[in-house]
Formats: sequence, C-alpha cells, structure tokens
Amino acid sequence: MEDCIFCKIGAREVAAKEVYRDEAVVAIEDLNPQAPTHLLVLPLAHHDTVVEAAENGPLTARLMSVASTLGVRCSESGFRLVVNTGTDGGQTVGHVHVHVLAGRRMAWPPG
Repeated sequence: MEDCIFCKIGAREVAAKEVYRDEAVVAIEDLNPQAPTHLLVLPLAHHDTVVEAAENGPLTARLMSVASTLGVRCSESGFRLVVNTGTDGGQTVGHVHVHVLAGRRMAWPPG
C-alpha cells in the first residue's frame, strides 16, 4: 500500500526504532507510548485488520508469538497485548499490529 506508514516502516523507507525483525514481522517502539514499554508488532505484508490477517493463520500465529516473546523480555511480572480493530475498536492505522505494553500495572477495564 503506497500510503501506509507501517508498510513504509517495514520496507525501511521510513525510520523507526526497530527492536525485532524477521522474514514476516517487524517490531518497533511506539512513538506515543502508553506505558514505560510500548512496542508495535506488525507484519511486513499489508493486512488492514486482524480479521483480514486471520485468514493467514501462520502469520497471525507469528504476530502473537513475537509479541509474547517481546512481552516476556520486557517484563517478567506481566504485560498486555492489544489488537485494535476498526474505528470503534480504536484502530488508527489501517495495518494490523499488536501493541505490547509493559513496565507498569495495567488497569481493568481498559478503555
């Protein structure tokens, strides 16, 4: 997608603070952190939402695996994974991504 900022980050056309990269996903530091540690794990291939990405089971599993691994590395006492979907779900970038939040106690209910 030409105008997708996450596609541009994945292609390294736009700079981001990468913390992980493999053949399918990249993880970056969020520019507007909501916790002491706030990472975004996104696929290199464009998928608008998790619903679309879920059609590719191995990719969805890879996103969650990487996000979970990074969460454990960031905090042994716990972390939160969030996938916002659609406008009402709080998704602001039309490219599926998993938020990894850690470094503080998470409140409930969220939102």
